[in-house]
Amino acid sequence: MSTRTILIVDDEAAIREVIVVALEMAGYRTIEAANAQDAHSLIVDQKPDLILLDWMMPQVSGVELARRLKRDPLTAEIPIIMLTAKGEEDHKISGLEAGADDYITKPFSPRELVARLKAVLRRSTPAGIEAPIEVNGLKLDPNSHRVTDQDTELTMGPTEFRLLQYFMSHAERAYTRGQLLDQVWGGNVYVDERTVDVHIRRLRKALGDEHKLLIQTVRGTGYRFSTKVSETDNT
Repeated sequence: MSTRTILIVDDEAAIREVIVVALEMAGYRTIEAANAQDAHSLIVDQKPDLILLDWMMPQVSGVELARRLKRDPLTAEIPIIMLTAKGEEDHKISGLEAGADDYITKPFSPRELVARLKAVLRRSTPAGIEAPIEVNGLKLDPNSHRVTDQDTELTMGPTEFRLLQYFMSHAERAYTRGQLLDQVWGGNVYVDERTVDVHIRRLRKALGDEHKLLIQTVRGTGYRFSTKVSETDNT
């Protein structure tokens, strides 16, 4: 099983330490941030598999950070569990409306936290999504988050990776830009359809001359991933 990375965002070092011990004993890799600014930098750089986010923090609250992450297509799909000492119903609702996937009230037991975390990760990871995919020497491994051409690793951004993963998992099917936005970016995120074209260009560039031909333009529709020869101009 792959080692999932969990970002713990809490301004109390003692709380972070307790969570780190519990999660590392359960087999997870942990990274830490004491405030929203540091957390955002870590999220962009390391793209954790899940964020444990404290409600009350100085300057920028956890709820506000959650809203920002869900508005950004690069981070919108990362699941979030809100941590808070406040158990009132309105706080729970506010956290969920901000985009949190679950909510746990302090104090909590390490066993409960790990169980809730596992449940959220299961919901956010469809069956089979961790299986490596290989097409014509192009291999995508969701576990290591790597794309390789034979033995050479290809460099691409997180959105291009998700786009390629979706294409390779649904080969030979044509998708409209709107469908790709729903499936790759998420239906709760507003992104202009022209953004898809930008990321398609970036993906083709990252794939190189040989494999960029796998990403085919379907006139009047959108795009498809196909190993079959196409007369379509893919530039």
